[in-house]
Amino acid sequence: MIQFQPIFAFLHDIRLNNNHEWFEAHRPEYDQAKLLFEDFIQGLIFRFDTIEPLGDLAAKDAIFRINNDMRFAKNKPPYKSHFSAVLAPGGRHSLRLPYYIHIMPAGSLLAGGVHMPTSVDLQAIRAAIADDPGPIKKVIEAPEFRKYFDGISGEMLKSPPRGYAPDHPQIELLRHKQFEVLHPLSDEQVLKPDFADHALQVFSAMKPFFNYLQPLVGQQMRPARISPKRKSEPGMKGGRL
Repeated sequence: MIQFQPIFAFLHDIRLNNNHEWFEAHRPEYDQAKLLFEDFIQGLIFRFDTIEPLGDLAAKDAIFRINNDMRFAKNKPPYKSHFSAVLAPGGRHSLRLPYYIHIMPAGSLLAGGVHMPTSVDLQAIRAAIADDPGPIKKVIEAPEFRKYFDGISGEMLKSPPRGYAPDHPQIELLRHKQFEVLHPLSDEQVLKPDFADHALQVFSAMKPFFNYLQPLVGQQMRPARISPKRKSEPGMKGGRL
């Protein structure tokens, strides 16, 4: 059983002291929290074959760095205030849809799906839904799916996508610009001794959703980085897709 208290304590402190000097002065706390998170992810990997074989994936290849990418955002803090990882063959560099875990005080979640689809991927998903909505509805209306997920999440268009009428019977599904599912976690859930069991149950319930999407999107060029937002976001900037 992994103790998450030191992880939460470090992430709470780095959010309040997000600078290089503080980080270096508290590197032992970071090292401890990182090691605990690696142990947790490795434990999930060992048990993941019942959902999807991950090959020889190691935790270090699944976990994202704590350093923020500062190249394109000068005002970003130097460090993330969360730990995150993806469970998929190849880890962070997987070409398959990833199962995502995000640990942060008062903001943890489990997620997965198509976060940044290409226009070709998006057209393929919409065409499949418009042609035969039965399979996707069977997935998202299944009791096991609804037990853990509040429908499909992600950004949505305000108006119908190009080529679809406003009164299309599946317009609510077709307006999605992202096709992902989110399962928010309370701090209490993460701190429970059976959190790993719960995570595997959630990811298992996510599997039929992946089985539907993966053939439509083919090989994803990069793993999804799921935003920890808990509701769909109607609308988008720029043109319609």
